[in-house]
Amino acid sequence: MAKQRLTRTNGMIAGVCGGLADFFGINVFWFRLLFVLLALPGAAPGVLPYIILWFIMPRR
Repeated sequence: MAKQRLTRTNGMIAGVCGGLADFFGINVFWFRLLFVLLALPGAAPGVLPYIILWFIMPRR
């Protein structure tokens, strides 16, 4: 059984949403929608976690 790793994939900005979608096995649309909705009430709840994941997640 292959061990699945959380990595960034080629995406619109940094590949964070694409990497999360690949890891959890769902459509990338749902992660993009989640980050956009979290960014609406002042940006910090959506943008800050995205930037942190951008630096933490290795590139594929």
